[in-house]
Amino acid sequence: MANILGIGIATLDIVNHVAAWPAEDAEVRAQAQDVRRGGNTTNTLVVLSQLGHRCRWAGTLADDTSSATIRDDLAQYGIDTHHVQQIPGAHAPTSYIALNVHNGSRTIIHYRDLPEYGLDAFRRIDLRELDWLHAEGRNVASVTGMLQHARQQCPQLPLSVEIEKPREHIEQLCGLADLLIYSRHYALHQLGAEAPTSPEAAAGAFLRHQRQRAPQAVHVCAWGERGAYGLTADGELRHSPAFTPAKVIDTLGAGDTFNAGLIHAQLAGQGLTDSLRSACRLAGDKVGRRGFHGLSSQSLQESS
Repeated sequence: MANILGIGIATLDIVNHVAAWPAEDAEVRAQAQDVRRGGNTTNTLVVLSQLGHRCRWAGTLADDTSSATIRDDLAQYGIDTHHVQQIPGAHAPTSYIALNVHNGSRTIIHYRDLPEYGLDAFRRIDLRELDWLHAEGRNVASVTGMLQHARQQCPQLPLSVEIEKPREHIEQLCGLADLLIYSRHYALHQLGAEAPTSPEAAAGAFLRHQRQRAPQAVHVCAWGERGAYGLTADGELRHSPAFTPAKVIDTLGAGDTFNAGLIHAQLAGQGLTDSLRSACRLAGDKVGRRGFHGLSSQSLQESS
């Protein structure tokens, strides 16, 4: 299996399971509460580890008890944290999440004052040991430098970038990646008021526009309950439906799971259509369970 490095953040998630999102100035009782490790890239690595890959994470942690919880969780899944920067006197980023028990939707309030991972620290990593590098599209200036450094040091190393939210200058990351994974939220923001009402038309218009920015890359956009869309090298639109479980339990991290499934499929040499289907099937398995534990290659066997 592959050696994969992920760059991004890790959080402590405090998840309250509620019947519905409360009205302002209201008080509701949570039906349950759990505390988890979160963060897009670390979620993706935990899934990739369960798919058999050797994963390591480059990010920052504080020296508080919450950060110890994050480290312990990553260790449970064999995630190498050797490249983590520890920031003395800081606090772990925390997400306060209301998870609707009836439809699996989640509302997140995030607090963070921890510095992002730095370019100098990244340059100390031996990239020659890697088979894949994945980065969150955040901290744009530093991530741009990291991807440029990776291109110079290891030109053949596949690079993927998740672009989830509109951020200043984030488009400059597009020209540096081999695989670009966009969220529906980002796509609709980019299309603006002129976005087509049809998901297929909207996704197609967005992906073709992005291909003009980065013709060398594979472009994929997850579209929630409508599955996911991708654009082939010759400009053909591909689609996979969503695989909805009998009961939606927990949508938190479904997109991160989709990213893991897509990277796994690309490493296995699957074409774009099969890669989309594999990733959607794995994400569907995830939303039918709480958390990420138990996701494995069995979730992908029926997608071929």
